[in-house]
Amino acid sequence: MAVIRIPAEHLTALPLADTESLRVGDFAVAIGNPFGLGQTVTSGIVSALGRTGLGIEGYEDFIQTDASINPGNSGGALVNLRGELIGINTAILAPGGGNVGIGFAIPIHMARKVMQQLLDYGEVKRGRLGVTAQDLTPDLARAFGLQQTRGTVIAQVEKGSAADRAGLQVGDIILAIDGKPVRNSADVRNRVGLLRVGSSVAIRLLRNGKEQTIEATIEAPKLEEIAGKPLNPRLAGARFSSLHEGMPGWGKAEGVMTTAVEPGSPAWNAGLREGDLIVSANRQPVKSLDDFRQAVAGSAQLLLNIQRGNGALFILIR
Repeated sequence: MAVIRIPAEHLTALPLADTESLRVGDFAVAIGNPFGLGQTVTSGIVSALGRTGLGIEGYEDFIQTDASINPGNSGGALVNLRGELIGINTAILAPGGGNVGIGFAIPIHMARKVMQQLLDYGEVKRGRLGVTAQDLTPDLARAFGLQQTRGTVIAQVEKGSAADRAGLQVGDIILAIDGKPVRNSADVRNRVGLLRVGSSVAIRLLRNGKEQTIEATIEAPKLEEIAGKPLNPRLAGARFSSLHEGMPGWGKAEGVMTTAVEPGSPAWNAGLREGDLIVSANRQPVKSLDDFRQAVAGSAQLLLNIQRGNGALFILIR
């Protein structure tokens, strides 16, 4: 996402839709430049809402549509039949490299919040609450004595975090954030991530069968990052950080994230790349930077098991 100033006249801006009222089955029109052919319009419907877990971005809340989207459509408009902008075309699920009727767009309410932060502050600072949330499955709902499965259960509260200071507890069921119902754990991550650091948020939750509302102040992510060379000379040129909210693997995996790799460095030549998630080192599980530090210290060679995108592989660094 970017904000660009274009010195042009006689342009008409698209009105922004209220995507909170968007429904599955609504008609949608995708505009773009597929395969460089020139401006093209395709039509379809909204196939699904709130798509997550695609591994495209750390914060995902995509609109899915069957309007034909192909390479070159990214950045184009997804509009409703009133000509209102409902999303920005972003990605396709294309096993054969072309359209198969499954395209994804960033909902305009999310794009608008990113845009506003860029205009106001020149950057986007993702908020952080400090909880690990888990989807409320039917089995978990029964275990908590609940009838509904909408909402998310807090599985972990980080000590000293905004959630801890606000009084959130493990086992609390988050029902709504700032008055808007929570569907699942991705909802919590997206809504908190779009809030400005320092802002206040009202969290409606269920605790021991009773509803209550707790106010919390959103904080900045605590990103601890270290250089690879002090850990082991064979990691020179790479930097690593703990896994935190907003990263693609947050809440789904444990490990250490490779945040940068300098081309031509020993780490680069061995095949390590930015975005690699290290889950084990020298056959020792890695759950934190401390685990990683202990596993690689003094080793003559490093055997790293990493997750890259949707795949996994071993890298040997000598």
